[in-house]
Amino acid sequence: YARRTEELVLCVLLSAMILLACLQILLRSVFSSGLVWADPLLRYLVIWCGLLGAALATSRGEHIAIDLAEHIVPQKLQRLVTALCHLFAAITSGFLTWAAILFIRSEMEYGSPALFGFPSWYWNMIFPLAFGLICFRYILLFGSSVAALFRPLDDTDQSKPEQQQS
Repeated sequence: YARRTEELVLCVLLSAMILLACLQILLRSVFSSGLVWADPLLRYLVIWCGLLGAALATSRGEHIAIDLAEHIVPQKLQRLVTALCHLFAAITSGFLTWAAILFIRSEMEYGSPALFGFPSWYWNMIFPLAFGLICFRYILLFGSSVAALFRPLDDTDQSKPEQQQS
């Protein structure tokens, strides 16, 4: 259910972004003028789409992967390498979440009004939200990969079963 909601939000944001960009092009071509607020809004929409897309990719296990390890590391160690990669990604995204929180605090204290009179930190809240969601999902992936370490290894086992089917 959450994944469908994320996909829907991304589709709406992307559609709005495309329509607004096309409208801007049309207005500039026909009237030699565009909407003053459109370009800043498009910048925010790009950031929101990118970060929400990264969070969605993480939930699918398609975000950051070290594919080289699958070819170099023996199959018996692939589960361990996968768990370590998920742990590293969780720690890294945890630090990014903390940095984003510090950024928002700074924006709240010193920021100025941005688009449509909203403070700039409103528009930038996607940073801690997305990085926090990515961190949470990597923690879940780490937990499942640690659990996989204790399951018996069979001949067809891969560290990423969803990629094996494609």
